[in-house]
Amino acid sequence: MTTRRLYYDDSFQREFDSRVLSCEPEPPGPSITWGVILDSTAFYPSSGGQPNDLGRLDDAKIVDVRDDGEEIVHIVDRELPPGPIHGCVDWPRRFDHMQQHTGQHLLSAMFQERFGRPTVSFHLGADLCTIDLRGPEPTGEILEGAERAANQVVADDRPVSVRYGTPEEFAQRGVRKEVNRSGILRAIEIEGVDLQPCGGTHVNRTAQIGTILVRRCSKIRQDWRVEFVCGGRAERAARHDFLLLQHAADRLKCAPHDVMAAAERAVAERDAHFRTVQALSRRLAEADAATALREVQSVPESQRVVARNFQDDLPPEFLGFFAAEIAKSPHAIALLARSATGDLIFAQHPGAGRDMNALLKQIFQQLGGKGGGTRDFARGRLTDASHAERALTLAGQALTARGVTQ
Repeated sequence: MTTRRLYYDDSFQREFDSRVLSCEPEPPGPSITWGVILDSTAFYPSSGGQPNDLGRLDDAKIVDVRDDGEEIVHIVDRELPPGPIHGCVDWPRRFDHMQQHTGQHLLSAMFQERFGRPTVSFHLGADLCTIDLRGPEPTGEILEGAERAANQVVADDRPVSVRYGTPEEFAQRGVRKEVNRSGILRAIEIEGVDLQPCGGTHVNRTAQIGTILVRRCSKIRQDWRVEFVCGGRAERAARHDFLLLQHAADRLKCAPHDVMAAAERAVAERDAHFRTVQALSRRLAEADAATALREVQSVPESQRVVARNFQDDLPPEFLGFFAAEIAKSPHAIALLARSATGDLIFAQHPGAGRDMNALLKQIFQQLGGKGGGTRDFARGRLTDASHAERALTLAGQALTARGVTQ
């Protein structure tokens, strides 16, 4: 039996009376649920990029609403008997979806009408909404222009109406996107702005959308994904943005309008400090490596191995610098570990004649970890950092077994 969709004609209907036609257990899952079919419903199912409504049928909690062709299936947390029932829609969730969906229609119309960027898909998320635009990358001016034009229509408080007609009738009236379906279609019309086939829930007037706020734009395959929020979400996003700006200003000890300049100075100082630390780390590694090599000078040249487990709070790049310095010395091998993180680096002078990548993989087979590299330089990380010292011991034994001693 076909379920009558009350939300088609009145998206503002919050409560309704209906009849339970069937109630069947759902397949086993994380919880026990039932699928309920009513003769009529105000609950919107997940469809067309818009999430489903939530709410209650008498005392049963709705956990999902699905579109099953001619019927709407309500997934509830308890069994319901056949007969009369009262439904109550979670109104804050419904109205939020109405604001976002009508806002999407309006914003898509502005992108297409004014800037020739058609919308190819739409998604209404829990926090952000997105539309995917086809065509060249929208510039900042285009994003701002579409936002400003859409908000002007919001301020005009134009009526938003439900229309029914055939595809041919809508085509004659200038539908924004044609649908390859026959029969009578439902469409949403924003007076003087947009006509778009749609089965979703929408506000009655554009002022009910509230502010439309475009966020960012990013490349998604061949299209451009634009994030946006409307109404209550836009208010919360703007407030959150202001608090972030104020917090940044407080940390940078400047006025909010000076945050960009202060941040640029902070980044420049950070980069300068990083270069200084890099230079000092390299010089320290050179000196430390020279000392380590002198300590193994009494060992024959073909058997010089420097094994060290660093436990000091050194910069992460220090191990790489130290390994590179050791590997500059003829026939030298560096077996290095960092106990705090489980990082390993095995490096050698090309004349040492070993395979550091194979050695690293051998250690990971025994102790666990991931990494790799080349014959002369390999690095990775142990699954368990506490095995750092053991890893160096095993690596040294492997080299010794092949005629190399420390």
